[in-house]
Amino acid sequence: MNLQPSEEQRLLVDVVRRFVREEIIPLEADLDPDASELEPADHTRLAGMVREMGLFGLDIPEEYGGPGVDIVTRTLMAIEMAQHRAGLYAPCYGVFGAVGLAQLYEATEEQKERYLHPTLRGEKRAFFGLTEPSGGSDPARAIRTRAVRDGDDWVINGAKIFISGADRADYGIVFARTDPSKGRAGVTCFIVETDWPGFHVRRVVHTLRSANYATELQFEDLRVPATNVLGTVGGGFAIANDRLSRQRIPYAAACIGVAIAAQEMAIEYARLRETFGAPLSTRQSVQNMIIDSQVDIESARWLTLAAAERAHRGEPFRKEAAMAKLVASEAGGRVVDRAMQIHGGYGVTKDLPLERWYREMRIRRIGEGPSEVQRLIIARDLIGGSFH
Repeated sequence: MNLQPSEEQRLLVDVVRRFVREEIIPLEADLDPDASELEPADHTRLAGMVREMGLFGLDIPEEYGGPGVDIVTRTLMAIEMAQHRAGLYAPCYGVFGAVGLAQLYEATEEQKERYLHPTLRGEKRAFFGLTEPSGGSDPARAIRTRAVRDGDDWVINGAKIFISGADRADYGIVFARTDPSKGRAGVTCFIVETDWPGFHVRRVVHTLRSANYATELQFEDLRVPATNVLGTVGGGFAIANDRLSRQRIPYAAACIGVAIAAQEMAIEYARLRETFGAPLSTRQSVQNMIIDSQVDIESARWLTLAAAERAHRGEPFRKEAAMAKLVASEAGGRVVDRAMQIHGGYGVTKDLPLERWYREMRIRRIGEGPSEVQRLIIARDLIGGSFH
């Protein structure tokens, strides 16, 4: 397996790297340390530059107007796009275009016209509604939101939690149990509009994430037309599972990007900062921290690229994606922690991005499936069988 980037990939990575360092990072000097959005004029200007580069809508398939970037190249670019203060959860502040919901590429033509295409044009916003108060790591068993057929409609009752952007969305996809006698085969995916009677954003849930927040949803006799079933009745878990595995790869890549940026800061500061008449970089304890961080970065990078390569070749990659997400999220947190320690008091100030990365990196060990679930996925593929 050759994981060295091609010449074309190197050129694209260089383009993104220059864009982040010359266009994004200078703007952050005038933004609130917890900002997740650019000024509208700056966003419009930079999005126009991205369009001129032919890179707008990186995650949109070529047949839908995207640039046709393969997942390996996308992973390499994601590593670069995360290397600024807001890069973990707002890489380049969205100027490369929003992805929308990847699950909608499996929609009917009528559903695509009503939901997918307006989303790709930036006319509609969407949310992904899977996690419930009863649990999110085992959706096959944890989903208690019920959908009952009533004539030409399905009637949904239940709740979701930790749902990003639902208070600002026009619609979303909601997973509900349609057959309580079945596990995975009893879950169905529905396209739900947020202005329908019975849809409620019950409260906002504040987390460690800077500026952004999640919501809790309540469904009370929410009537959804049968034509808004996404995929097949009972096929919701398969829709969620395939896309979640694929999304874990760029998710891991963003952790690596932040770790690289933190490591660069730590090395630069260790060279400049003197204690007891010598630079910090000459202290063995500091050298060991920098060494351990580099090992963490390289390990996470190669595991993530290996997962992307398998996905690109059409081979099974669930285990590899889980390994990438597990290692990158945990290693990234360690790297940021060491960088803060090397910076001393400066490391915990809002003058530097380290404290924001520290808070947000902690979430990555939970988001997209916690570390414990990733280990369970890996064990299932290695050993086989079903664990309870």
